[in-house]
Amino acid sequence: MEANHGAAVVADGFGLKGPRGWAFRGIGFEAAPGSLVAVEGPSGSGRTCLLLALTGRMKTHEGHAEVAGLRLPRKMAAVRRISALGPVPGVSELDPAFTVVEHLRERALLQRRFDGSLKALLRPPAEGRAAARDRIDEALAAAGLDVEALPKGERTSVRDLERLEALRLSVALALIGKPRVLALDDADLKLSDADRAEAWALLRSVAAAGTTVLAVCSEAPEDALKVSTAPAATRPAAPEPEAEPEPKTEPEPEPADTATKSESESKSEKGDADALA
Repeated sequence: MEANHGAAVVADGFGLKGPRGWAFRGIGFEAAPGSLVAVEGPSGSGRTCLLLALTGRMKTHEGHAEVAGLRLPRKMAAVRRISALGPVPGVSELDPAFTVVEHLRERALLQRRFDGSLKALLRPPAEGRAAARDRIDEALAAAGLDVEALPKGERTSVRDLERLEALRLSVALALIGKPRVLALDDADLKLSDADRAEAWALLRSVAAAGTTVLAVCSEAPEDALKVSTAPAATRPAAPEPEAEPEPKTEPEPEPADTATKSESESKSEKGDADALA
């Protein structure tokens, strides 16, 4: 992908209210083009809603955000054109009955028909197929999915894919359209430690190639820009600086005359007591 391909994403007081109250509220962050943004928060805190709102797929009710300078929620359609979804349950899931090649060909066809230029639509069929094949190969390489290594090659059904392989396929499908923003939900769900590391390595490579990545996760890597949807009251507070220890002070010695006076008074009181006895 070309340099500076990604989109800057900025949010300020961003909030979305649903029938049961606020899905998320008070979100604010700044991400440069090509950033890896990890969206954290407890289940039900609006992580998926934030993901869809930042890609122009849900209308917000408070604050604003900008994606590549396009202001949300006013420019939702324009933001949808420059963003793509990876796996998002209930929105952009893989069809378990489809094979890998069926998914790839369908996405390439839809990309050419609805998002391509007029010139691309008027290409001879053979040239169009070759261009689609090139897009598919480029997307598969970027997603790190070796189709030939699958159990049945490109004719492997989605239901037979491992969780990490399905994630790579979803990312490849999204990258066919060469989006400036890639958004995916549950990036590290049901992955072993080794597979989780590979998933984050994949997303880092996509971001390094220029695409801004927004990923909902349960545990963000240290190098990601972290955005939390947790209510403000439950977000971990910033650690307070440690107070400097106060210097130890030695007790001041009593003046010599005071000590002498106290000793004389004690002897005088003792003499008085003896006389009375």
